[in-house]
Amino acid sequence: MSDNNSISRTQIELLITKATETLKYAYAPYSRFRVGAAVLTKAGNIFTGCNVENASYGLSMCAERNAVATAVAAEGGDSMKIAAIAIVNDRQIPCSPCGACRQVIWEFGKDAAVVFQGQGEWHSNLASELLPAGFSF
Repeated sequence: MSDNNSISRTQIELLITKATETLKYAYAPYSRFRVGAAVLTKAGNIFTGCNVENASYGLSMCAERNAVATAVAAEGGDSMKIAAIAIVNDRQIPCSPCGACRQVIWEFGKDAAVVFQGQGEWHSNLASELLPAGFSF
């Protein structure tokens, strides 16, 4: 796991711990795949989220987007910026953010470290590496 933007190993470990604690609250009766996420904002605050499924699958929300939305609600949309986000799942299998989550993370932190489970190891990439041509106005 590389240090992509001055986020310390201790901060990354704390995010992984917080995301792991949060995944137990996931509502995943359809996939039975629980995911937790923890966002570290540039203001130094940590916000968490878990996946929330719905019988109408398109209405399901990923853990990453829920964590970002919580951070936006707490810090204010125009001022909230992501420094890092960690994503974990309860099966310990590779799980990078989906395309929609990559766009949402990119919106609030192009230079954010995105940490996620890989095959037997953790991966850390900048949001701009995961989504090199993110959409913006």
